[in-house]
Amino acid sequence: MKKWMIGLACGFISINGIAQKKPVSDNLKASIKRGAEVYLLQCLACHQADGGGVPHLNAPLDGSNNVKGNNKSRLIKLVLKGLSGEELDGENYSNTMAPHSDLSDRQIADVLTYIRNNWTNKASSVTVAEVKSVRSKNK
Repeated sequence: MKKWMIGLACGFISINGIAQKKPVSDNLKASIKRGAEVYLLQCLACHQADGGGVPHLNAPLDGSNNVKGNNKSRLIKLVLKGLSGEELDGENYSNTMAPHSDLSDRQIADVLTYIRNNWTNKASSVTVAEVKSVRSKNK
């Protein structure tokens, strides 16, 4: 009887654990796919296919606290306004990052979602509403 109850409890825990794993939603997959296209056109030349950047020239995106962190507003602002002469993750980079305010809110949300969920990065997605909010505050 004890073995049966232990087996039942283990089975319940296993099934419950499987049910609680969050599958990647179709919306997230679509955003990442669209973001990859934007990355290829806008970001690849400087930040490289592996997200590693170019030492002392262009900041890496893979593993960067600026990318993975909770301050999505700062990351969105970086894309909108660009960056020059500011330290990132304890490093200085000599190339200026051009502003990409010409990108739509959707494109920025998608490319940042792609970057935050590619290579070794695992972070929450960036929404169009978050980009819209930051853009409106920084006009």
